[in-house]
Formats: sequence, structure tokens, C-alpha cells
Amino acid sequence: MEHNTMNLTLKVWRQKNKKDKGGFVTYSVSDISSEMSFLEMIDVLNERLVNEGKDEPIAFDHDCREGICGMCSMYINGRPHGPWEGTTTCQLHMRAFKDGDTIVVEPWRANAFPVIKDLVVDRSSFDRIIQAGGYISVNTGNAVDANSLPIEKEKADTAFASAACIGCGACVAACKNSSALLFVSAKVSHLALLPQGGPERKTRVADMIAQMDKEGFGSCTSTGACEAVCPKEISITNIARLNGEYGISGLTADK
Repeated sequence: MEHNTMNLTLKVWRQKNKKDKGGFVTYSVSDISSEMSFLEMIDVLNERLVNEGKDEPIAFDHDCREGICGMCSMYINGRPHGPWEGTTTCQLHMRAFKDGDTIVVEPWRANAFPVIKDLVVDRSSFDRIIQAGGYISVNTGNAVDANSLPIEKEKADTAFASAACIGCGACVAACKNSSALLFVSAKVSHLALLPQGGPERKTRVADMIAQMDKEGFGSCTSTGACEAVCPKEISITNIARLNGEYGISGLTADK
């Protein structure tokens, strides 16, 4: 495969800490291979910044760089994770751009995701939502046979698709209301569809939604922007399922 190189202009959000106002800083990068990942391109820029000693390297989150962990969250040219559908930032390659392009890179914008530094945001609000209800009660002991709890294939497949959510927060970043409902509904659906999630089924959805509201996420107005940018292509049908679960929870709650 032919590797093209390109020269690019980057407008990157720089912010020293939560209290800093922050702003865009323009950088030029040259001889960037079209086969580099987006994060590798930033690595190249950061190495140059360190060598020059004029500016601190750009802070950004990353871990697996395999599209699994969800940490590589960046708003690129007005779209979470960049122009490719069903792709995390770390799996986005520079062939998505062309020589001479200007690329604007920002952190997620949501009150519930405060900026820590530069492109790094605090997404611990997602963790607290999971802690509020994302557990199951099990009897511990010897490992049980995998087939001891038969599950319909359609339900198993749907639960698996919901469980694919990596909690990156792209849904929140894309939503005009900063709603976290796609994330929460994926987690609720995953457990609601499986028999292991049965014991806490009614309390889980109420507790997770209560925590979501407490964290300051906005309401869902069903624009579908969340589904459109999700790197794991989580379906908004999960939101309909969550609404059903929430309704059942309210009707059957102890008075």
C-alpha cells in the first residue's frame, strides 16, 4: 500500500486545569504518514514540543489504542472521534484527511465531563452511574456450567450488542442536551435481557437514572445524534427498552 505524506494545520484546545479558561493553539505538522493513527500523529507533535521546550505536550487520554477502552475521546472537526463511522479516535487513521487540511481538536463539552487538562475530561460520572446499579447478585462457589441458564439467541445477541458500549462518552458529546441516556440504556439493557440481571432489575434502572440526573446530564429529545457517532454503533432502541424498564419499575415499586 502506498503511504502518502501530508502537511497539516492543527487547532488544538489547550487548558491547564479545570479553572483555566482555555483556548485554541495552532500547530503545524509536516511529513505525516497517511497510515499513522490520529494518536500517533499527536505523539509526533508532542515529541516535537518536548524537544523544542517551548510548550508542554498536549495532554490526552489513551490506554489500549485498540478501540476497546474508550479513553481516546476527542472531538475532531465537530464530530466525536472524527469522520469515520463506528471508529474510535485511536483507530482513526490519517488517510481520513488530506494534505493541507486544518483539523480542529477539542475535548468533550458537557458539564458532567469537566476538563481536567487539554483534551482530558473527567468521566468518573459514568463510573458513579454504573456503581449506582450496574451489579448483579450471584451465589458464589464452584463455577457453573455455561449452559445451565439457557438464553434465547435473540436476547443473547441483543444483550451482547448492548454490552459492547465502552463508555467513551461520544453520545454525551454529540447530544445538544448532553444526555447520557444511550450509555445508561445500554448498561440497563445488557443486564435486563439476561436472567442474571433479574434480582435487581426493578431497582437498577431507577437508581441509575437517579444518579444520571444527579450528575447533571441533560434529557433525551430523540434526535439520534448519539447513535450516529457511537464508535460501537449502540442502537437507540436501547433507550426505548430503558423507558419500558423504568415504567415497570415505577408501577411495581413498593409504596
